[in-house]
Amino acid sequence: MNLIIHDKEVLNIENILKDKTAETKVISFSEKIQPCLCCFACWIKTPGQCVVKDGFENMGELFSKCDKLIIISQNCYGGFSPFVKNVMDRSVCPYILPYFETDKGDTRHPRRYKNKIEYSVHFYGKATENEKETAEKLIGKIAQKNNKKVCFYNSLEEIKEV
Repeated sequence: MNLIIHDKEVLNIENILKDKTAETKVISFSEKIQPCLCCFACWIKTPGQCVVKDGFENMGELFSKCDKLIIISQNCYGGFSPFVKNVMDRSVCPYILPYFETDKGDTRHPRRYKNKIEYSVHFYGKATENEKETAEKLIGKIAQKNNKKVCFYNSLEEIKEV
């Protein structure tokens, strides 16, 4: 399944999506999402399931079925726009386990699910070289050992295909 997260109310995904055969779930700015409460209930009380019931409580399950994650976000100082950041925050704890493991000097939370996700992240808006470097590092940490592609565009209109 393709999972697309984008921060524009009006964005015709069909015009820019290359693979139109795969099942695709789209999360867009027009949807209302509550911020993560950092309560860790999705780790301890309701593993993999957020306790905030706003339609985004199943993000861990969505990520578990995801083969390709496509993110289209305005560049905000080398990071995601507030909406995309909020969606990603709500996705992290349900998708990973609460304990740590160390691999080659890198300590992180292991994934709850064993699927491999291919990350395709498209930042639009002016970006300095430092912001691009920060964004590359951010996506590298999120993607861990999975395939990733990070692209930068001066405007949303420049994004032709994802």
